[in-house]
Amino acid sequence: MRNVQIIIEYDGSAYCGWQRQINGISIQQKLEEALESIVGEKTTVIGAGRTDAGVHALRQSANFFTKVQIPAEKFPFALNSALPQDIRVVCAIERNGDFHSRFRAKRKTYLYRIYNRRVASPFYLNRAYHYAAEINLAAMQQGSKSLMGVHDFTAMSAAGSQTKSFEREIYDLTVQKTGDVIDMEVTGNGFLYNMVRILAGTLFYCGIGKITPEDIPSILKKKDRTLAGPTLPAEGLYLKEIFY
Repeated sequence: MRNVQIIIEYDGSAYCGWQRQINGISIQQKLEEALESIVGEKTTVIGAGRTDAGVHALRQSANFFTKVQIPAEKFPFALNSALPQDIRVVCAIERNGDFHSRFRAKRKTYLYRIYNRRVASPFYLNRAYHYAAEINLAAMQQGSKSLMGVHDFTAMSAAGSQTKSFEREIYDLTVQKTGDVIDMEVTGNGFLYNMVRILAGTLFYCGIGKITPEDIPSILKKKDRTLAGPTLPAEGLYLKEIFY
């Protein structure tokens, strides 16, 4: 069996998330249906990360096993001809049999985008969180420094998360503004459920003065979800890159 990795980008607005579900159409379902139409049999597509409903991806990684002898470089054209326009396979790579998109990933980068203008933009509809009032960018940047490194992120995970450890390492976290768009970009060795949206919400609260940058170490130490910022809407979140 051949093991083929594909890199996918998608607008998640119309989907219930990456993973197949009984109550909606998922990215995984659309990819598997397109793949079945090409290879002639049901094939599981293994994703590197399970993005939620409404979340987008700039470079999602996935892999699948097949006996079909289509050259890897031909799969993007074949799959895109069978996929909706809001999902695109940008490249395909032949991998060793032990490659696994999820378990082999060493780090991930996410982007959270806020559109900060009094009037919302139709060009950022479902692609950024709109906030009309002023945001203190310097306070967000200062708060981001306390989130770098290894921490217990219990305070920034969804209530009731089932995981053995809440400890994660943040390698890089930047907050920048270009025009009316604030981009928060975070790279880590892994993320808890809703962690990036809560982390973004906590820095957002720094930016609007609901908490101070100096509060963040205490929030982490107390491990209390209610002390951190809100879970910002899914529309502003992008899976940007998977590193192996």
